[in-house]
Amino acid sequence: MRVTRAQAEQNRAHIVTTAARLFRERGYDGVGVAELMAAAGFTHGGFYKHFSSKAGLMAEASASGLSQTAARAESLGLAEFVEGYVSREHRDGRGDGCTIAALSGDAARQPADVKREFAAGIEGLLTALQAPSDTLEDADQRAARTTVIGMLAHSVGALMLSRACPDGSPLADEILDTCRKDLLTSLAHHNNDQPTAPRTEA
Repeated sequence: MRVTRAQAEQNRAHIVTTAARLFRERGYDGVGVAELMAAAGFTHGGFYKHFSSKAGLMAEASASGLSQTAARAESLGLAEFVEGYVSREHRDGRGDGCTIAALSGDAARQPADVKREFAAGIEGLLTALQAPSDTLEDADQRAARTTVIGMLAHSVGALMLSRACPDGSPLADEILDTCRKDLLTSLAHHNNDQPTAPRTEA
């Protein structure tokens, strides 16, 4: 039976979603095309009806995962983002978690197409996390961006270090707990760093 264009598009999207999850779980080199297609419910030969190469799928799957992370972050404040991101639940849920934390190390050794998707995805996440404001001066907007970049880098680094430790390691939890508390304290200080009115005698 001939596959309709709509069905072919659905199949392709399913392959991309499956690949994004498997790549986050195992890394780009940790899963082959045949295994990936089997996990998606298709034959190995069907891969080349949708993609010219595994590298092409890697770039597309990365873009898909990165956009999902940004979409989830849009409704979160920075503190809420940190609470969920720098957590044991996120650490253990690699397949459903953030593509940046799961694959940044791998992406650094991949072709330019994958790196471009990561750059665009990171920029998208920074935009989602930085509350837009038409009233901020340029210097204040740059300062807000600096805060978000630092927070994201700290969060990603904490998760990657924790995952590098054995499962159940006390150090894995210590890294997450220490970094989460540090980030939340820093964000609270940043939000409350406002001059207070002087007190007057009654």
